[in-house]
Amino acid sequence: MKKIVALLLALCMVFALVACSSSKSTAETTTAAAAETTTTAAAAETTTAAASGDTTTAAASSTGMAAADITVAGIVFQDDQFMNMLTKGYQDAAKAAGVKSCLTDNTNNDQAKETELINTYLAQGVNGLAIAPLNGDASVAALKAADEKGMKIALTNIDLKDADFIVAGYTSNDYNNCYLAGTEAAKIIKQKMGDTEVKLGIVQFKSLLPDNSGNRVKGYETALTDGGVKFTEVANQDAWLQDTALETASAMLTAHPEINVIIAVNDGGTIGSVMAVQNAGLSDKVLVFGHDGSDQISSMILDDKSPLQCVVAQDPYGQGYKSMTALINAIEGQDYSATKGKCTYLDGIVLSNQDKDAVNKWRVDQGFAEIK
Repeated sequence: MKKIVALLLALCMVFALVACSSSKSTAETTTAAAAETTTTAAAAETTTAAASGDTTTAAASSTGMAAADITVAGIVFQDDQFMNMLTKGYQDAAKAAGVKSCLTDNTNNDQAKETELINTYLAQGVNGLAIAPLNGDASVAALKAADEKGMKIALTNIDLKDADFIVAGYTSNDYNNCYLAGTEAAKIIKQKMGDTEVKLGIVQFKSLLPDNSGNRVKGYETALTDGGVKFTEVANQDAWLQDTALETASAMLTAHPEINVIIAVNDGGTIGSVMAVQNAGLSDKVLVFGHDGSDQISSMILDDKSPLQCVVAQDPYGQGYKSMTALINAIEGQDYSATKGKCTYLDGIVLSNQDKDAVNKWRVDQGFAEIK
């Protein structure tokens, strides 16, 4: 009898252990399933947010790249003092950020080469590109395509209308800047020529960048009109590099000896026009008004024998530095929502021979020696 009772007790203990084991297994399975469901739901929520354009979750989880692993590039479109200062801004910002490498190149006003360079940098795995595009329309397609393939883009020297893909952009307002210079020009013309009707020659670059060039000329001419200057435009030619501007302005003065004011709307055009007037021996008869600030141009303004009266100085170095800094910050994973898709204007400053102290202050601020 005792053996039977012992056997029954043993059987009860076995059943109890099996039941406990089964209960524990079921609980673990249920917990694992719940955890998996939660993870799946979270993943689905993230996917839905990304699809709807809400990138907050993705941005928060992205750690970006370390500066030492980042390669960036900077592109300009011609070899002049403005673009050289823009390139230096790119390089100095990259150096300050401590990136692995900063590549730079020049398209030499060739749209096909610009596209080729963008694609080359993309194929080389360059993480980001700061660029002064040649054309607001023709350049967009290649830049958008590069962005879609993972290369971040920042702009300089242009205000693109369709630029929602850029991390930032920095440029000048061509019309506003030249209106400022034109206002100063109107004062100088009235002071030196009175109410005499001005015979005006224009040296611009509309065949290269029609919008930029046209807005600069319009800014100057509107300011002259608003300042009470009567003028007739007797010559209007394209020449944006120093050597060609020298030839073009010389030819204009020969063909139109009545010209007594030349307006040039970029640095090469300004320097070439000043040299043409000087070579013709007309420095006391022809006034030159220009665009861009540089060591050479500001030196001309400070020279009492120079026909150059005033210019508006842009900030190419600042454009390059700010755009490259914004680009690197974005690649590192920093928040760039405040600048995304936007082009910010950097104000220009008028440099005039009517205020030589201000011109020298500008020179010192730019790292140039004061000229007394």
